[in-house]
Amino acid sequence: MVISLSVLVLLLVLAWIFLRGGGLKLSHALVCVLLGFYLASSSLAQTIHNGVSATANVVSGFKP
Repeated sequence: MVISLSVLVLLLVLAWIFLRGGGLKLSHALVCVLLGFYLASSSLAQTIHNGVSATANVVSGFKP
């Protein structure tokens, strides 16, 4: 759950920056949100979750 919340916050911050910077319009953001909901209910959801978890594990293994 911590990884999911971290990714959610990161995506929210990026969306806010894009909206404020003019690179993303509100209609584009809504389409992205709808795409996320449809992906979450599709059969690809588990594959996406596993990929994000694996990437987070690799990144957390790096030593500075």
